[in-house]
Amino acid sequence: MYEPRIYHWTAKQALEGMPGVFRQLFQHGSMVLEFYAPRNVDEQQPHSRDELYAVVSGTGWFVNGEIRHQFGPGDILFAPAGAIHRFEDFSDDLQTWVIFYGPEGGEANLQIG
Repeated sequence: MYEPRIYHWTAKQALEGMPGVFRQLFQHGSMVLEFYAPRNVDEQQPHSRDELYAVVSGTGWFVNGEIRHQFGPGDILFAPAGAIHRFEDFSDDLQTWVIFYGPEGGEANLQIG
């Protein structure tokens, strides 16, 4: 039986007791919510699912495949499944929500209709 709940997270809460540079906070179906705060170097590898970043604080450059562009607070960044992506030349205060969703291999491979 479905039990309605209200879910609410703040960046401050996500950082409290954070064991490293990322912390998984919630999962619902295929969606996973994490908080990511890399320091010095972003050593991410391509992921098997589509991913959104919602930048809370910090500035720098986001590499997404062949594209490299600046980002800042309030920006939303998308990395498709399998894409090489990382943050570069970022400020010490970089904090971002991370949302993984959809099937392995990403939604681009879904046939609709």
